[in-house]
Amino acid sequence: MKFDWMNESSFIEKEGRIEIYAPKGSDIFCNNGDVGEEGLTPETICNAPFYYTEVTGDFVMKARVSLEFQETFDSACIMVWQDKTHWAKACFEKTEYDTHAVVSVVTKDTSDDANGCNVEEEKVWLQVSRRGSAFAFHYSLDGENFYMMRFFVLSADETVKAGFVAQAPQGEGGIRVFEDWSIEHKTVKNIRAGK
Repeated sequence: MKFDWMNESSFIEKEGRIEIYAPKGSDIFCNNGDVGEEGLTPETICNAPFYYTEVTGDFVMKARVSLEFQETFDSACIMVWQDKTHWAKACFEKTEYDTHAVVSVVTKDTSDDANGCNVEEEKVWLQVSRRGSAFAFHYSLDGENFYMMRFFVLSADETVKAGFVAQAPQGEGGIRVFEDWSIEHKTVKNIRAGK
């Protein structure tokens, strides 16, 4: 499987494990509105490293992700990308509430931002499933039992970019780890269940 870069960064790739360095101030977010006085909603930015492969048709991609949480919004993400204004990512992130949570962002011209469940474990599985124009994000603590984070429809071509994002929007940067990852070309029976 051939991978390529958007915003290339330093990385180490071993069997089933990818480590990507998130540079200081790196993020992917598309905000065409008010950011608020305290600036917690990101400005429009597209500089985070994205290590991706092109996937055609229906698929399921998953990875066990981890990182050393330091600053707010530090995260390791999986992402599907059509273009700069049509993409979605599922993240394991340090929130503004000082929790570690599974977080999703779906962008259709403008990005939204949705905190999901808080996670106490140091690692979490993230999964994205595609069935036609329908997509779903799931998370798991054991790699077996997955729970839905988000179901959404995205205008996308038959072939999209899918892969791994390392980000540190407000922090100094650091390593983001993606382990035991896989991309399967298959059609899930139940997009909400992700299987």
